[in-house]
This record gives sequence, structure tokens and C-alpha cells, in this order.
Amino acid sequence: MSQKVLVTGGAGFIGSHCVVELIEAGFHPVVIDNFSNAVKEGEDVPESIRRIEKLLKTSIEFHKLDLLDKPDLEKLFEKHSFSAVVHFAGLKAVGESVEQPLRYYRVNLTGTMNLLEVMQAHNVHNLVFSSSATVYGDPQYLPIDEKHPVGGCTNPYGKTKFFIEEMIKDQCKAEKDWNAVLLRYFNPIGAHKSGEIGEDPQGIPNNLLPYVAQVAIGRRKHLSVFGNDYDTVDGTGVRDYIHVVDLAKGHIAALMKLKENCGCKVYNLGTGKGYSVLQMVKAMEKASGKNIKYEIAPRRDGDIASCYAEPTLAEKELGWKADFELERMCKGKRTTHSTLIKCQASFNVRAN
Repeated sequence: MSQKVLVTGGAGFIGSHCVVELIEAGFHPVVIDNFSNAVKEGEDVPESIRRIEKLLKTSIEFHKLDLLDKPDLEKLFEKHSFSAVVHFAGLKAVGESVEQPLRYYRVNLTGTMNLLEVMQAHNVHNLVFSSSATVYGDPQYLPIDEKHPVGGCTNPYGKTKFFIEEMIKDQCKAEKDWNAVLLRYFNPIGAHKSGEIGEDPQGIPNNLLPYVAQVAIGRRKHLSVFGNDYDTVDGTGVRDYIHVVDLAKGHIAALMKLKENCGCKVYNLGTGKGYSVLQMVKAMEKASGKNIKYEIAPRRDGDIASCYAEPTLAEKELGWKADFELERMCKGKRTTHSTLIKCQASFNVRAN
């Protein structure tokens, strides 16, 4: 029988792509999500899950569930015997976290604490955690490897990821039968080649590429570029953009690592290349054939100048390496966003 894996936040952008890869790799995902930022298909069914079922000609068990509801989480674990948990669920917008820090601490930290306690109570000791490069704070050197100091976070969102990492590390030290892989994402973009799932957040997008795509199709008038006076190639912020399918495949590699009884491991998932905001705008113009209007705005609280990965440890120990180049990432966005208004694919809030 295939191994049953719980996927928290599995209706979201990265979570939904991970569900595809899990099924294709022979796992049996059980998906939970609280619809924080997701489109429903009918009553309590995410549009993204329905699309995956159609795409892969399969059925997916889904439960509307909030990690803050510990009794419901207990019931789920009583019903299933999970071999592992892949934990995506959480709030993820840097700017919003600066404005609403208590909400971020409550949702991200309390939700994860509930999850870890229920896992412990039901002898589920294998975890893949969706962490973030924000744990590194303002980089002391580039590219950033896993030995770079952590904890000097510049925003509450990053702090929640750092605190959760520490919680998991401490649990693995205290309970030797626990295994965890902490995946520090850089900036996920792109979409599944089918165009059935991708990133179309509800409300105003917090991430660059969906906002750029919405400008390209006329949904929004222009892109606000937050700061053009950073010490970068053109003054705008530089990030490591990684295709979401590459990222999803990294989770499969992480699950395989857990089978080695690996203890607690940390890996960067990135390409090792940094691109500025304006370079990304030009790349999207080329891919879409449309002019992307933008205006320079003041710097945003919590942002940093540059952040890109040294990803070789993941290649060495997980056998994982990013495959998509920038042009292919942006073309993937074109596929999904050419039908953006009609599709309205569903995505949860998530880290990057």
C-alpha cells in the first residue's frame, strides 16, 4: 500500500503542486486547508484539489480544517495512520506580518504547536517543514548557505519560521525517533505545465510574479516597485526565484531522506541565481508579449536588498537540483495567467 502523508495547507500554491508530485511518486496524500485564501468548488472543496483530481484522474481526500482547532486535528489523526506530515499551512506575507504581528504569531506558532503535539500523541514522528530564507535575515554574505547565521529576522513572518524551526530542532533532540527536514525556500514562481494550477491569490497579491501577471492582463493598472535605491544591479531588490514544480519535487526528495532516520536536517531550495525586480519585469514582458507598467514606491518595511541561495547541499544529500531556468519559469506563468480571470485557481497563504 502507498504511504499516507498528511499535507497541511495543501490547497495552496506550493501545497497543491506538492500534492501532484506526491501522487505521481506513489504517495497517498490527505489534504487539509482552512481556506484562508482559497477558492471553493461547491461546498468546502478547494478548486485546486478538484483540478488536480481531474488532471490526474484520481480522487483526493480533503478536509476543511484549521490547525488552531486541535480537537478536529486529533480526530483526523485518530482516523488515519500517517507515515509523515508535510507542513505548509500558515500566513506568509512579509508586509502584512509587520502590520499584524500578533495574528502571525498566533496562527503560525500556535497552529504548528498543535500539529507537533498531535503528531507526538499519535506516534507520527516524520516531518517536512515549509520554512523560508527569511530566517537568515539581512544576509551577512552571498550566496547564503545553510551555515549562515539565522534568527536576525527583519519581519514577524520570518521570526515565526525561525521559531518553528527551533521548536522542531528541540523536539528532534528530545525525542530521538523524530526525523525532520526543514526546507528553506527562496522565492517560488511559475505553474504546472497543464495550466490547471498556479498562483492566483485572493485579493491583492503579496508576491511579485502574480502581481506582474495581473498587470499584464489588465486586472491592475501598474506594479509598485518598493525601492530603487538598494545596493543592487539596478537599485531594486534581488531574489532567488525557483519554479514551484522544482520546489515540489524537493519535498519528495525530503520525504525519501526521512526514511534514512536522518534526525533533523536543513536544506536551502533555490537556484543559486539572483534577479532584480526590474529584471523580472523585463523577463515577464518577453514571455507575455505585453508591456508591464510600474511605478517606484518607497521601500517596504521588512524587506532586504538581496537574497539568493547556495543550493549545493541539497544536491549532495537529497539528490535534488532546480531544473527550470528563468525564461521557462516566466513562460509557465504565461500559460496559467492567459486564462487567469476564467480559471480563478485556488491558493492558500504560504511562505516564501
